[in-house]
Amino acid sequence: MTTAAAQEQTAEEALLRSIRIPPRPSLLVDLQAELGRDDPSPRMIARIIANDVGMSGALLKLANSPFYGAARKAKSVEQAINFLGITNCAALLTGLLARQAIDGNETALNQFWDVSARRALALVFISRRLRLAPPDIAHTFGLFCDIGIPILLNRFSDYQATLDMASGSVSHSFTKVEDVRHSTNHAAIGCLLARNWGLSPDVSWAILHHHDYSVLADDATDDAIRSLVAGSVLAERAIQRYHGNPESLEWQKGGELACRHLGMSEDEAADLLDELHETFHIEH
Repeated sequence: MTTAAAQEQTAEEALLRSIRIPPRPSLLVDLQAELGRDDPSPRMIARIIANDVGMSGALLKLANSPFYGAARKAKSVEQAINFLGITNCAALLTGLLARQAIDGNETALNQFWDVSARRALALVFISRRLRLAPPDIAHTFGLFCDIGIPILLNRFSDYQATLDMASGSVSHSFTKVEDVRHSTNHAAIGCLLARNWGLSPDVSWAILHHHDYSVLADDATDDAIRSLVAGSVLAERAIQRYHGNPESLEWQKGGELACRHLGMSEDEAADLLDELHETFHIEH
């Protein structure tokens, strides 16, 4: 390694040490330990969750929402687990713990989590329809996709300006703009958090590549990761449409590659987005 390369690596390591990555919550550690058993117990998982009254109430509210709720309403955490399944409840709880762990401006964070929740909903819908990934993986990826953004907002005073530039850049990828200004980007930070929290490798790698649309045409990249990235491009277009923006820059950059990877025509993608738009309004 050259002296210049060594200095650059040292600077990158110092930068990462200066960025506070929230530690994995102890409740998540306990939950993952139970999920790692050969035969996870819904009753034991319910006991773990019951140790946090706020988490219990929030999980029940999500489980009984129109999108996740069944014909029967869960009256306890254990019922929610039995109705929805262990993995789906674990994914919902992981998202709730992330929301609890991230610091920042309350108003801005509420908006961020609203968009993240909508992205998670969209990716579950798309994954079920196209059989891209298990619902819990799709949901977790959707929630954690942009988790690096509030972390970097806390680290860099001018990061909001970076977001504005990256969101409006036609010629450069979102993460390229971040890299130029801060020597890191929200996808890299999100991947780091996902690994530290013990999330699925598919989730962490998809987070890392979700603005790198070249991977969609790269056969060396695992198909599960490429499918999640492709789904995120569809989800982003749906979210932009829901917010009244008929166009999406991310769709312009990666839409064609995403559809090609998913084996969808432009008309099929449009039909799917129409259905997703209706789902957003039902959930709202």
